[in-house]
Amino acid sequence: MHTVVLTKGVPDFREGQVSFDEDGHLERGKTPTVMNPNDKFALEAALQTRVRHGGSVSVMSMGPPGYKEVLQEAMETVYADDLYLVSDREMAAADTWATAITLSAGIENLDQMPDIVFAGFKTADGETGHTGPQTNWCLDMPLVTHVISLDIDEEERTLRAKRLVEGDIEEIETVEVSLPAFVVTDPEYVPSYRTAGERLTLKDLRAETQARAPDYEDHLTVWDHADINVDPDYIGLDGSPTIVSSVDPIPKAPAEREATMVDPSDTEGMTEVLEAMQSAAGGDASAAEGD
Repeated sequence: MHTVVLTKGVPDFREGQVSFDEDGHLERGKTPTVMNPNDKFALEAALQTRVRHGGSVSVMSMGPPGYKEVLQEAMETVYADDLYLVSDREMAAADTWATAITLSAGIENLDQMPDIVFAGFKTADGETGHTGPQTNWCLDMPLVTHVISLDIDEEERTLRAKRLVEGDIEEIETVEVSLPAFVVTDPEYVPSYRTAGERLTLKDLRAETQARAPDYEDHLTVWDHADINVDPDYIGLDGSPTIVSSVDPIPKAPAEREATMVDPSDTEGMTEVLEAMQSAAGGDASAAEGD
């Protein structure tokens, strides 16, 4: 069972240093970058598939050379057998549509088409949730979104998934599609390992991926636009119909916060703290004092 997981680097907002050029485009090469948090759930789903059905997990991203470290993070923190980076100046400033065209071409350039392509729900920077479904549109696979659990029948070549209905955690439906398929995991996705054998396999695979992560470049393939046979007019900025009218800078959190120190033995001071906490919680301070 061969699976591909799409991941992306996003600004590390903890650093508070997000750089934009004069046209409002994010300068990813000058911005501290980490793996998109929602992609971890897609990786977990691929790892679960690997544990239960064998095969391999490939992780793919489109971005600048610095995204190699994002792929290394995916390999080390969750799992990957091999890594693919589609990187080229022609791909710069791509919107979700141009990114989808590029990623789908990358997937089609693999030695074999995957049984399942996994993608995260949305990214922490754009938050459109478009790239996964648009990539699937290019690949023309059955698409299942908001997936919170899944099972695969290898003999029947089907995937059965539980998914949230319009993001409502109270309403869940079960759907079944044929393989190959495209799965967008929801942040509510929870991997399941039912037997002792599966849990032992998981432990072994986690040890293997962590052992190879320091030498991740031995498992990395880098392609440019010529390698995946895409026309530069359809990728990057030239192939992006989206127009960004303006960008608001992300403010850096203050390094220090004002605080009032209260000694626990100060009855009056502690009463004020209690009243403030009760007010914020919508409670009644006098009632709390009487309990």
